[in-house]
Amino acid sequence: MDEEVVRAAAEQAEVAAVGKQAQATPWGDEAYRIDDLAALESLYAKAAGASLSKEVAYLHPVYQRFVEAAPFAVLATAGPGGLDASPRGDAPGFVQVLDAHTLLLPDRRGNNRLDSLRNILADPRVALLFMVPGVRETLRVNGRARISTDPALLQRCEMGGQLPRTALLIDIETVFFQCSRALVRSRLWDADAQVPRDALPSAGQVLAALSEGFDGVAYDVELPARVQRSLY
Repeated sequence: MDEEVVRAAAEQAEVAAVGKQAQATPWGDEAYRIDDLAALESLYAKAAGASLSKEVAYLHPVYQRFVEAAPFAVLATAGPGGLDASPRGDAPGFVQVLDAHTLLLPDRRGNNRLDSLRNILADPRVALLFMVPGVRETLRVNGRARISTDPALLQRCEMGGQLPRTALLIDIETVFFQCSRALVRSRLWDADAQVPRDALPSAGQVLAALSEGFDGVAYDVELPARVQRSLY
């Protein structure tokens, strides 16, 4: 295991231990806490054969079709400051399959917090969850990422005449599909389950609630045009 990964894991374990002591919670009787593997496994049936055989260490052609059809993915990373799950999206196939063991993910314009990239510098382990509209199965990919500014790679990610500042080269370690139960239960793709946008606070309303003196109304008025101008 990489020295950086070991160090990052130790730091996270220390943070978790301190947090466990410092953050008392009124929820859940500690007598029922599960903190060892044997106790956990006693609560569940053994994984079926299909649940295990579907996992492979490369991008099988049948899995490649999911990556190429997906316009959306969630990128999970870990670092000394904690964990992060970042939404990533573009036209289907925006995550490019370079070969059966390597993916290319452009870092499109965003909020410049660099949460995912900072984490990857400290701990290269990443996980991706690919989602295809209308398809209830999802695809899970775990691996290790490298941040690249290779001009040839960035050129492959050109969109509308714009290149990303960086791209992630992801070395695949495991791939498997997730069954449909979560999306069936959530009815995520069902048209009649969609929530009207005005049923929840707008971006401007959220920022106004969190920042004294912030003009949320003006922010909401300007936001759609600003998003379109800064997609790439």
